[in-house]
Amino acid sequence: MSNNLARRTDPLPDDAPHILVVDDDQKIRDLLARYLFENGFRVTTASDAATARASMRGLTFDLILLDVMMPGESGLSLAQHLKSTSRVPVCLLTARAETEHRIEGLEIGVDDYVTKPFEPRELLLRLRNILRRGLPGPAAAADEIRMGPFTFVISRGELKRDDEAIKLTERERDLLRQFAQRRGTPIPRHELSNDDSTGSERAIDVQINRLRRKIESDPSNPIYLQTVRGKGYILYTD
Repeated sequence: MSNNLARRTDPLPDDAPHILVVDDDQKIRDLLARYLFENGFRVTTASDAATARASMRGLTFDLILLDVMMPGESGLSLAQHLKSTSRVPVCLLTARAETEHRIEGLEIGVDDYVTKPFEPRELLLRLRNILRRGLPGPAAAADEIRMGPFTFVISRGELKRDDEAIKLTERERDLLRQFAQRRGTPIPRHELSNDDSTGSERAIDVQINRLRRKIESDPSNPIYLQTVRGKGYILYTD
């Protein structure tokens, strides 16, 4: 890794990913810490597994970058413990000749590995890919949506205004689930009508009007369930 790195002058955002770098080589630790910080990560370093365990007792990390060969407890042993007790992603740092270690790491469930010496940009891409894979999908981001005084629980199909339950037909419940799971995205009429017994897109317009009367304070001037001209309908949530 090159030591000719520009100094970062702007503060990191509050939601910047926090990475724990564990390596017994101080030069590598320092270079990794600086490089990752310059590229938008918060970084804590540890020289061995014991120090890493102590850090994890007091801090929460988004990813562990872990050297395999260290004095005392090995990186593989710590990785096995982490994968059996937590959901934090682990990326191993291995020497190019340590094929058996890479295989063993993959067998215990580590998320990726990088061989030394490594290209910094490749390491950065691999770490970002690991973090991206761990993000929740749109449908899993929240089981509950809010629309002003209205709350809809997707998994249970329950609609409430404040604490008052609002009765939904099965068709209204299905439609609201579709909108909730794809909120902020226009849904064409033909996709909404696939499950309708009449198969008619015009029937969807009728169902939408009925649904608006249950989730809009003024159904004739909807705020949340809006028409997208030429495309279909879209649900906006708080």
